[in-house]
Amino acid sequence: MSEVLRIHDEDNAIVALTDLPAGPLSYQGRQVQLAERIPQKHKFLSSPVQKGKKVTMYGVPVGVANEDLAEGSLLTIENTTHFADPAFISEAPYAWQAPDVSAWKKQTFMGYHRPDGKVGTANLWLFIPLVFCENRNLKFIEGALNKSLGYEKPNQYEAYVADKLEQSLDLRPPRTDRIFENLDGFRFLYHDGGCGGTRQDSETLLRLLAGYVHHPNVAGATVLSLGCQHAQIEWFQEIQQELYPQSQKPIVYVEQQKLLSEEKTITTAIDQTLEYLPEVNRIQREPAGLDKLVVGLECGGSDGFSGISANPAIGRTSDLLVALGAITILSEFPELNGVEQNILDRCVTRNLGEKFLQLTQAYEERAQAVGSGFDMNPSPGNIKDGLITDAIKSAGAAQKGGTSPVCDILDYTEPAVHPGLNLLCTPGNDVESTTGMAGSGANLILFSTGLGTPTGNPITPVIKISSNTDLSTRMEDIIDINAGTIITGEDSIESMGEAILESIIETASGKPTKAMNLDQHDFILWKRGVSL
Repeated sequence: MSEVLRIHDEDNAIVALTDLPAGPLSYQGRQVQLAERIPQKHKFLSSPVQKGKKVTMYGVPVGVANEDLAEGSLLTIENTTHFADPAFISEAPYAWQAPDVSAWKKQTFMGYHRPDGKVGTANLWLFIPLVFCENRNLKFIEGALNKSLGYEKPNQYEAYVADKLEQSLDLRPPRTDRIFENLDGFRFLYHDGGCGGTRQDSETLLRLLAGYVHHPNVAGATVLSLGCQHAQIEWFQEIQQELYPQSQKPIVYVEQQKLLSEEKTITTAIDQTLEYLPEVNRIQREPAGLDKLVVGLECGGSDGFSGISANPAIGRTSDLLVALGAITILSEFPELNGVEQNILDRCVTRNLGEKFLQLTQAYEERAQAVGSGFDMNPSPGNIKDGLITDAIKSAGAAQKGGTSPVCDILDYTEPAVHPGLNLLCTPGNDVESTTGMAGSGANLILFSTGLGTPTGNPITPVIKISSNTDLSTRMEDIIDINAGTIITGEDSIESMGEAILESIIETASGKPTKAMNLDQHDFILWKRGVSL
């Protein structure tokens, strides 16, 4: 295992792959005098940098020195400030050498084929409230259906609490055999929107919910409405027709203020849903080409290794998928700050580049209007692990997008329809971002993490990829794949990217992920305010 890594020939910021003591260090045929101890995952300078001059990593500027820094200096939030070169739209064509995918050309996954031509990796029935007032009713429906139809998992902590209190626990066990074997379960999208906020927030909510209802992993949906809220049923139906005119999903609508009581609302929703379940249960998994995959690319709880192990491995997987005709989705616009030029150079048309700049600039202006900005994106955990500027974090995060051309730029809630790499405007917040990617059609999500996060999604399987072996060992209950073997030299970025693709095929065919086993169903609407 190497002690350090210089990612790009032009970099003066070097990554410590292990703890380095102060003193002389030899690497790549040269010697550097380390001014102090360099913790693992942090960066040091390979040459002196004067105050105001640029610090470079991944071949791009990621900061400027706040003071004269000597060779071997540890980069910190005190001596380095975020910096990114201004971006411009280039007219030069982008040349991409697609990877060899002959080994996967005839490969298939076992998915659920929908009438509109999409293919799901799951077969779920969705319950959604159009307003937060219906959340309580959803809770009763969730308990009744899951327990009676064989989808409720035992709560291991009930017995734990009873034991602590020295009490006996006499609970009727939930049914374990499924009535509908081809229905993977019910999902309930609790939220706090639909009324009381701005009308724009309600519209955003409805557009997001439309993406979930007409998602390929969803067979049908039950929609609960109070009746007097901003997010009306008729408005929701208009949005569905606008965004998904080809979809043919059974949808049940129940409006509480038109019925006699809460009990009648709940029993009506259950009765009408049960009528459709035998039909949904007749849908079975059948072979589908890998071009039917729509894969989200996410990172959360990133560390100093994320950008050199898990993220570039995901980028390799993305390139393989694009070459196979699939759709991949890269989101988190605050985490593209500093690599905008790379994105613009890869846009297949000038209009896409202009849309990317417009969305990015409008987003950052909203952040600045309340005294924030993209440069404030790194979290305390990021900084502790060496991601000291947003540009360092962004340059590593952008590795998930691989090297393929950018074929489409999507605003939040826009559906992904063009094969190739798509960029989706979302916050860097893990759950707001994954919620948005699923809403735009991702039928599977790759999620890298270096510090550990349990994030999942209600309808889309999330494959969690660790950037380091220590995390994979410590939190093995949430990690599906260990990309830390890239750091230790056991795997290359290319071989790990191919292994991730194989895992995608297994998951798309029904193998549960760790987040699925934990019933980690995270759903947060981005209200288009300032969230980084």
